[in-house]
Amino acid sequence: MSHHHDHDHHHHHDHAKNTESPMTVLEKAVKMIEHWIKHNDDHSATYRDWANKLKKENLPEAAALIDEVAQMHDRINDKFQQAGGLIRQKI
Repeated sequence: MSHHHDHDHHHHHDHAKNTESPMTVLEKAVKMIEHWIKHNDDHSATYRDWANKLKKENLPEAAALIDEVAQMHDRINDKFQQAGGLIRQKI
């Protein structure tokens, strides 16, 4: 009887492994999103710095365009944060 129980336990363990696989993908997705957000934040800071430099060089139109790119990164990060929130709900 205990042999049968051990077999059931082993089967249950394999089943648990199979259900953990998607969770691993979800956890990795959250890590990637966190990485992308930080990466975009770093780029945004650099873009804003250069936009300020161009303003000082009397190139406000170019500065405004580069600042728009920084704002695009901010909007992208908003989408990443929303996606990350949805993924975290499933973990």
